[in-house]
Amino acid sequence: MDSFGRKRGMCEWSDLVADDLALGAALADGIGHRLSPFHLLSVPGMTPHQQRACSELWTRDRRSAARAARSALDFSFPERGSRKIRLGYLSNDFQEHATAHLLIEVLEAHARDDFEVFAYSFGADDGLPMRRRLAAACDRFVDISDLSDSAAAELIHADGVDILLDLKGFTARARTGIVLLRPAPVIVNYLGYPGTMGADICDYLVTDRFLTPADRAQDYAEALAYMPHTYHPHGRGTPLGRRPARHAVGLPDRGFVFCCFNQPYKISPEVFDIWCRLLAVVPDSVLWLLDHPEATGNLRGEAIRRGVDARRLVFGANLPQVEHLARLQLADLMLDTSPFNAHTTASDALWAGVPLVTCPGETFPSRVAGSILNAIGLGDLVAENLDGYFELAYGLATDEERLADVKTRLSANRLATPLFDSAAYTLDLESLYRTMAVRHRSDLPPDMIGVCE
Repeated sequence: MDSFGRKRGMCEWSDLVADDLALGAALADGIGHRLSPFHLLSVPGMTPHQQRACSELWTRDRRSAARAARSALDFSFPERGSRKIRLGYLSNDFQEHATAHLLIEVLEAHARDDFEVFAYSFGADDGLPMRRRLAAACDRFVDISDLSDSAAAELIHADGVDILLDLKGFTARARTGIVLLRPAPVIVNYLGYPGTMGADICDYLVTDRFLTPADRAQDYAEALAYMPHTYHPHGRGTPLGRRPARHAVGLPDRGFVFCCFNQPYKISPEVFDIWCRLLAVVPDSVLWLLDHPEATGNLRGEAIRRGVDARRLVFGANLPQVEHLARLQLADLMLDTSPFNAHTTASDALWAGVPLVTCPGETFPSRVAGSILNAIGLGDLVAENLDGYFELAYGLATDEERLADVKTRLSANRLATPLFDSAAYTLDLESLYRTMAVRHRSDLPPDMIGVCE
């Protein structure tokens, strides 16, 4: 099953339809226990129901083993009175990483009169400034990378964490085994994984109304915890840096610049078809993509097969955040991927003043960019279907006044709408945490909370 994900990551699409049909058949037959739920997020046509089924097949044996381990550990959670709510953030991305850039201002903004912030890191200390800033933002920062899942769970339990926030889900180098041992009374699936982790793992999933409409709650094992605007945080403190010259980053001196800096596994043939159509009808335009050793050659070949000169694809290196934001200002329009949307790359583009067009589907990862656009007052850049996505992108690329209007609104909205207001975002998130804690202390089961109308 892993080979399917590797081929998608290489943009090796020759047998993709047959592969995707095989994935669907494996789920239908209940034999998809070796199929990574994360891989399924980028497969077109998969439903939220199938993604939940995949998560539960993937964890079936581990959940069974964890039940026995929990019985042996015998964790108890005595009433802690009126003390502060103790939050435990669990991740291997507490370093120079996209998740850290999204979360840092939230950690710094937490109300210390009501909350204590603990972080449990099982990733490498890269020695860079972000690592030090993350540690300084927490009341307790613990490196658990050398501990077993059981020992890490015992440490978290001994620390008296009230709400444990798993920032990894089923992404690379996750340690789901820790949360399966339930070392805290409330476990939350937050930010790192765009979907359900399946039954008997997390109590809540932090989301918003656009991502997961209330009438689709049955597709998620967790109770839905609704943020009022978007589940996606992005602060205001990241500097943009000085915009470089176009030639310095490999762009031609003139012509419209479409861009998409998403990882290659998110690029589907259907969306790439649209990108090539846009290049064909927008004279002198280029498509600026992230360079990836295993995918770049294949993408050039796919462009040629669609009648596009491969030189119209420009590939940029994976750069540190500040350098990336500086060059990103040279783009005219970001084109989103589907069914796995841009996440950090979407909010980064908007922060850099670059509009984004997207086409949402039914699944959580296919609706993230739409959530982000709505939170910055640009819901008109959310297309209803792929035909509308093409028309929207084409219209913006060929109508200077229309594009200028969107950029003017984006500039006006950057600091006036919820997307980049990390202080207000943190207050809303803390309101959810308080409700979770109160429900637990009142012996009430997890249930839908927050604004969901």
